[in-house]
Amino acid sequence: MELSTEKTIFEVAKVLENHIYDSVNNKTFALNQIEPELIAKKLKLKERLNSGFKSSEDIIDFLKNYLENTNHLNHPHYMGHQVAVPQELSGIPELIHGTINNPSSLYEMGPSGSTCEGFMINWMLNKLGWLKNKDFYDFKFQPGQPSGVLTHGGSIANLTALTAARSKISPDSWDIGNPSNLVVIGSASAHYSIVRSLSILGLGKKSFIAVPVDKNEVIKIDQLKDIYNQTVADGKKVMCIVANACATSTGLFEPLELMGDFCKKHSIWFHVDGAHGAAALVSKKNKGIVKGIDKATSLIWDAHKMMRVPSLCTAILFNDFKLQAGAFQQKGSYVFHNNEVVGMDSMPYTVECTKSALGTKLFWAFAIEGEKAIEDYIDYTFSLCKDFYFLLNKDSEFEVPYNPQSNILCFRYVKYSINDEFQLKLRYKIINNKHFYITSCEMNNLRYLRVVLLNPRTNIDHLKDLITEIKKNADILANQ
Repeated sequence: MELSTEKTIFEVAKVLENHIYDSVNNKTFALNQIEPELIAKKLKLKERLNSGFKSSEDIIDFLKNYLENTNHLNHPHYMGHQVAVPQELSGIPELIHGTINNPSSLYEMGPSGSTCEGFMINWMLNKLGWLKNKDFYDFKFQPGQPSGVLTHGGSIANLTALTAARSKISPDSWDIGNPSNLVVIGSASAHYSIVRSLSILGLGKKSFIAVPVDKNEVIKIDQLKDIYNQTVADGKKVMCIVANACATSTGLFEPLELMGDFCKKHSIWFHVDGAHGAAALVSKKNKGIVKGIDKATSLIWDAHKMMRVPSLCTAILFNDFKLQAGAFQQKGSYVFHNNEVVGMDSMPYTVECTKSALGTKLFWAFAIEGEKAIEDYIDYTFSLCKDFYFLLNKDSEFEVPYNPQSNILCFRYVKYSINDEFQLKLRYKIINNKHFYITSCEMNNLRYLRVVLLNPRTNIDHLKDLITEIKKNADILANQ
């Protein structure tokens, strides 16, 4: 049966609008988890795989059941993982891409998407203070000039940066393999994708040399010099030094300016993992927290965390295009041509041969309300997190280890137990009650409850309700 595109999209839009309304107004659960076998039956996966959708009504039935079994990010009690709460119209670029299917890695396959990507990369480079000519319409890749590409997530972006850093210090590694003495230095709280990338590159996890961290898992900068000197004395070559901006678990920033100056002094590649915290560059009020980020050789910046972009969308930025160009040293005769091409191809500089129109949805997130709205959103979530910190800090039943620097806060409920198992049970008790979605993490081998305040509709009253929910469930657990 042929389905009407216009009629189906109109009906789907109504269902999505109702879903957002119910989530925003607390008329549904924050998260309703059931077994995957039950979801599969509700979605009639076997039947629809075999016979397809029979009507637009059949599509709507699927969609309603699908939405019922999702994590409701628009719910003000969503305080979970670092995944953006998009604006209501953020799905339109996904609809466009899903309809025309224009990849943006080759300009001729997706001119509009490639142009949006180039424009937003220039916007990001300007926020870093790297774009000297301030011309967002200059799309040429030139040695000596800053550059970057968008990719599907921070893990791929970190892999790309480390691949480029390896090419800089060991140009022959692509052809003949790695020297046995290449290492990377970073704090013990570096994101797991750093070590994963080193293993993918064939360097192994032992090539990562961890600098000790303090009680809040921020690098002990006074130990960096000694560890570097000892590493060099041991005959190792330092491929790069990695800084957190900010740490995934805590939202705390490392001293970027000091680390950048150290790298400059010793001529070391300085890589900043700014997946979450680089968004502070958008904020006049909060950008001071990333002072020194402009000293980076390379930087990753997730748009799908703090800039309300649907996942995934990450920028990998370089202070010099020749470093970007050195990362991957391959050619495919069917895509890489020596002749002059119109526009710019990002394919030679990314892990992916094909990628979606990431620049379009990044641009769209800003275009919906304008750049000031994103800035205000970042400021609001940072400020709300501080308000929550002060609220918890006044309550003797909670332990809060640090004053937040972003919109991430770790804390423990200590009235009954400081035991890690109790904190974890409390977290699952809360989310299984369906009204709140929070996470948990370990910090210096201690288990904490954790919130990431990403929903612009979450306010201090919702956080007071969370405190009530925590205490209520703790009482139940303590009396079992």
